[in-house]
Amino acid sequence: MLRLRVNEILKQQNKSRYWLNNQMGMTYTNLRRIIDNETTSIRYDTLEKLCGVLNCSPSELIEIISEEPKDC
Repeated sequence: MLRLRVNEILKQQNKSRYWLNNQMGMTYTNLRRIIDNETTSIRYDTLEKLCGVLNCSPSELIEIISEEPKDC
């Protein structure tokens, strides 16, 4: 599963969600869903803008986490 590391990057840069929201120019609800990994897709232009605003590469922004098997 892929996960966006927006919260971690914001903390490293000492920036807030409010700051990011102002930079991104999107609704806070949509941005919150992206930050909290509550979305199943992200547009390339949104990903590109996130990388530009956070001054990071896609490989720094996205991480792969393994899903643990669920007990039945």
